[in-house]
Amino acid sequence: MSTEHLKHSDPVVESKHSCAHNHSDAHQHDGEHEHDHDHGDASKIKTYFPAISSLVMLVLGIVFDSYLKLDGFTGIIRLAWYALAYLPVGWPVIKEALEAVAQKNFFNEFSLMALATLGAFAIKEYPEGVAVMLFYSIGELFQGAAVNQAKGNIKALLDVRPDTAMVLRDGIYQAAKPERVTIGEVIQVRSGEKVALDGELISEGSSFNTAALTGESKPKTLRQGELVLAGMINLDKVVELKVTKAFADSSLARILDLVQNASTRKAKTELMIRRFAKIYTPIVFFLALALVIVPYFVAENYIFKEWLYRALVFLVISCPCALVISIPLGYFGGIGAASRNGILFKGGNYLDAMAKVNTVVMDKTGTLTEGVFKVQQVQTQDMDSNEFIALVAALEQKSTHPIAKAVVEYAKEQNQKILDATEVEEISGHGLKGMVNNSQVLAGNIKLLNKFNINTAPELQDIIETIVVVAINGQYAGHITIADQIKSDAQFAIESMREQGVSQTVMLSGDKNSITQKVAKSINIDNAYGDLLPEDKVTHVETLKKDETKIVAFVGDGINDAPVLALSDVGIAMGGMGSDAAIETADVVIQTDQPSKIATAIKISRATKKVVWQNIALAFVVKAIVLMLGAGGLATMWEAVFADVGVALLAILNAVRIQKMKF
Repeated sequence: MSTEHLKHSDPVVESKHSCAHNHSDAHQHDGEHEHDHDHGDASKIKTYFPAISSLVMLVLGIVFDSYLKLDGFTGIIRLAWYALAYLPVGWPVIKEALEAVAQKNFFNEFSLMALATLGAFAIKEYPEGVAVMLFYSIGELFQGAAVNQAKGNIKALLDVRPDTAMVLRDGIYQAAKPERVTIGEVIQVRSGEKVALDGELISEGSSFNTAALTGESKPKTLRQGELVLAGMINLDKVVELKVTKAFADSSLARILDLVQNASTRKAKTELMIRRFAKIYTPIVFFLALALVIVPYFVAENYIFKEWLYRALVFLVISCPCALVISIPLGYFGGIGAASRNGILFKGGNYLDAMAKVNTVVMDKTGTLTEGVFKVQQVQTQDMDSNEFIALVAALEQKSTHPIAKAVVEYAKEQNQKILDATEVEEISGHGLKGMVNNSQVLAGNIKLLNKFNINTAPELQDIIETIVVVAINGQYAGHITIADQIKSDAQFAIESMREQGVSQTVMLSGDKNSITQKVAKSINIDNAYGDLLPEDKVTHVETLKKDETKIVAFVGDGINDAPVLALSDVGIAMGGMGSDAAIETADVVIQTDQPSKIATAIKISRATKKVVWQNIALAFVVKAIVLMLGAGGLATMWEAVFADVGVALLAILNAVRIQKMKF
């Protein structure tokens, strides 16, 4: 799906929030229709005018009836006044009921509300008929505001899509639509502008605001050759990028697609309520009908108007709005709260699954570690360390190996002038050999020095980390310890997961087992396994899943993690640097690349589920009480309005509370 299409027809951002259609799936049947109220800024007056006009006429009518007691305010004039008050809020609902009936959907809250209020008019309870429909409409307006708030994070995300890109054509930068820029073209991004497409940074470097993509407010500095993503904001000087992905395939487009599709994947609780509503609504309709008919045969002094009023009250109370509004809104609120924290859930069903997770399995490289090699220590034999690094870096700059790059990067950080190396030869599986400043330099593993019969220090065999062993002019000169840096929040992540009820943490890695065990011990992981192939990771997760009490989440970032992500109960991808395959396969994407967000995702999931079940309990308890009162003739239309609209509003406010929580 192209983002150009998303921009113009976005199901997530559109304001579909009628009692049936904001949660429309709760009432939808085959061949159903859309009920769409326009709540855009340009049409606020149009949105609120029906409710305001009805409210004004209702209040005036009550004043005319009860206080001024106007002689002329009777009969057809009184009926016409309240009918005019009713129509602005009642006609849209009646229209929906008729459209539903045309599609053979006879039992829904539209038909319940229409029957109840028209019935009130039939027994000349005009003010109550208007009031029920008016408060129903006001409830929808509150719901619309709640939905818009819940969708605010996603809408803000959509707003980061740039409309134009400055692309280099015919020697000058020209404005063009991002979707018309091709891979390989060069675009310019000025200070303060949004990046339109993913691209490789050609310029020296700049700082970028990545909040729209990751939720991280701290600017990120990127250097020449690094990848800049669409949606980032350039904070410094003018930069040029070489486009690496088409607009529709950019990271931003992928995120938008994930978030948009989230609203279509329903949680089990939400699906249960959908099934319940389809059974519940016809039952209460026939119960209301029985409430009118049965007393005729069993009650003394049967008064049709009295029993009809009870049935109408029963219908108003029974409307399932509180359930069908608040449950989808609760899940959407959870998805929105997670998005604000840099976590993308692909659906409410994954929020439900995440809340049950008790076992977390993690890849090491790129998940718990940075995935970038760094020089940890430089050890020399009777030689100045700066001179040592300068000689080794001269040789290593001729290689593209990640370890070689780490040595060169370290030399630059130490402000060392990198010398020229000549006669450089790469010895496969061993390392490099070359001449630097008229000295022969060997840099590689211990096997390289053994090959040239150069003695090394015995203690080198005991070093767990990766090392670059160096010899100069046939003599061992020292070594450089290289390691993948553990992420700053990795240990906190493990602690936080335990606080959230995760009983077992496991780390799987293709790295050598000694390094894997050291990392696991340093951050207190329960079990760790190294020297694994991708299929070995699958085997480990399959073994864990044999225990039915374990709900397993797997966290990874590489393309080789895709099979395990698909196999686990919840697959979590580290999205900032993760591969496309991992992100597409995962159920949850952590945009910030912070492992501590795993615990945050669990916390948000559990908070969402708690709120959803609170709403279910509230709706059932209040409605059950008022239904009994209504059937017994002890509740009026006004209590019915509270049981329907009041409970719905309370449920909405409770669902919106997720957005206010701090995680």
